[in-house]
Amino acid sequence: MATRNTRSARRAEAALDRARQRDLVLGGGRGARIAAMSALVVLAVLWLAPMVWALITSFKTEGDAVSLPPTLVPGTGFTLEQYRNLFEAGNVQMWLFNSLVIAVLVTLLTIAVAAPAAFAMSRMDFRGRAVLTALTIAAIVVPPQLLIVPLFQQMVSLGLVDTYAAVVLPQLVAPVIVFVLKRFFDAVPRELDEAARMDGASYWRLFTTVIMPLSRPILAAASIFVFITAWNNYLWPFIITTDPALMTLPVGIPNILDSYGTFYASQLAASMVAAAPMVVVFMLFQRQIVNSVATTGLGGQ
Repeated sequence: MATRNTRSARRAEAALDRARQRDLVLGGGRGARIAAMSALVVLAVLWLAPMVWALITSFKTEGDAVSLPPTLVPGTGFTLEQYRNLFEAGNVQMWLFNSLVIAVLVTLLTIAVAAPAAFAMSRMDFRGRAVLTALTIAAIVVPPQLLIVPLFQQMVSLGLVDTYAAVVLPQLVAPVIVFVLKRFFDAVPRELDEAARMDGASYWRLFTTVIMPLSRPILAAASIFVFITAWNNYLWPFIITTDPALMTLPVGIPNILDSYGTFYASQLAASMVAAAPMVVVFMLFQRQIVNSVATTGLGGQ
């Protein structure tokens, strides 16, 4: 009976917390909540309408796509012609595979580099730590486009042009991820460090057995954003690769479309293919993405 009462009390407390959060966001009055929800519905429709129209148009023939007045349902019916042409004209499967491999490698290696760096700046005392932290923050505001020429020259001098390494390595430097992880590590109580040090734990053991397990939410959020950024990266893979077998999806698809001129249905079909994996990622990890935007500020990157 006591356990049941405890569970009921916890449910009631959780419901009260949700109600307080809802009132904080939408307002305490019923009218304010209705107005806020109406505004959200209007914004959702404005954001989703172009996507829905693009999806429908991708299943039309080119004639139906450019016909006036535009219609939601094509006169000749829906067709997969644009998708068949897209997959026949280029090696889309290979480009998808390349994008997946590169995005996964960039994500794993970026976190593997950024997490220890953030831990060192957060937990270790060494000469120049403040300067290193300041340089990391300053590097965040440097436009990536300024680094393209020196990075390209480095890849040429190392003989890495047209290789996976040339695409992956320059994307591993992510000062914003280092800074966000450092801020999170700073919030971990120092008492845990002292307890681990009393047990004879080294810095590496402290990092792997104490800090990392407590940092799973921020690591997941950072990994998702690094993956999305690497998947959508167009400029650097476009510059550093000329071999079609190494092209990523954002680079390969425009090459197909440019060779055939401007065809709206084909372009929208290509856009749907390129966006589909990211839609799946968002559907699977939408809670982590929303929470990370609210708590870390990564949504602006």
